[in-house]
Amino acid sequence: MSWNRFVLLHAQVEAELARVLQRGHGLGLSEYRALGELAEASDGELRMQELAEALGLNQSSVTRLVGRLEQAGLTRRDLCEGDRRGVYSVITEEGRTRLAEAVPTYERSLAAALEQADADPALKPLVAAVRGS
Repeated sequence: MSWNRFVLLHAQVEAELARVLQRGHGLGLSEYRALGELAEASDGELRMQELAEALGLNQSSVTRLVGRLEQAGLTRRDLCEGDRRGVYSVITEEGRTRLAEAVPTYERSLAAALEQADADPALKPLVAAVRGS
């Protein structure tokens, strides 16, 4: 029963985050998270497999995701010097700018979505756990 409530909380929060990021910044939730992972990585780059693992995506999904980010000018691909089979995704300055613009929206929306969920007695204990309180 608790697992089902957790899944409900997760779905509600994710749907709200996806909606506001798309509307306000033209980013999907996975795209936002990918930019965040790349921005935090050394030199702003990750191997495609590392990015897939960090996002919980399979190789095919991360390839499509990175393709969308590249088309938007937010990332670029780079080949690994030592292993030509290795491909990196690298965040661009435009990607860093878009991420920086989206972070406050994400944080505000996350706080608001958790506040709304906190009003539901069935979700209240889970929201407290997520908040670490």
